[in-house]
Amino acid sequence: MRSVNKMLLVTLLCLAAPLVACADLPGRHPAYLHALSDLRSARWMLEHRPGGAAVSAQEDLAITEIDRAIGEIKKAAIDDGKNLHDRPAVDVPGDNPGRLHKALELLRKAHEDVAREEDDPATQGLRDRALGHIHAAIVATKAALADAGQPR
Repeated sequence: MRSVNKMLLVTLLCLAAPLVACADLPGRHPAYLHALSDLRSARWMLEHRPGGAAVSAQEDLAITEIDRAIGEIKKAAIDDGKNLHDRPAVDVPGDNPGRLHKALELLRKAHEDVAREEDDPATQGLRDRALGHIHAAIVATKAALADAGQPR
């Protein structure tokens, strides 16, 4: 009788193991959460960097596009059942010029995360619009770097 109970317990554990392993995955596309984190960090970098008028105008444009991208990704993430309140800490470079470079790096990472294959037709349009906004933010951040006399 004991061996039957042990065998039943082992069988149940084997069947439950894959379910437990997937329990922490936040929906089908965890890259959306990574992208949101990167976009929020990039936004902070741009918003908290003092610059000249020309640089600030480009930074403002990039922030606007990041806000739009965040909005689109939030809609897609909600459809995917993700926790949007998960906000990891921002890794901030100490020097102000480095913030533009870090923001550009984060925007590129967010673009890669969002550009992954999307099989949900209802979410494809949201993803595509978010990619457009992220691309526009990248272009504006590159222009801010050029206006600040920094290499891209």
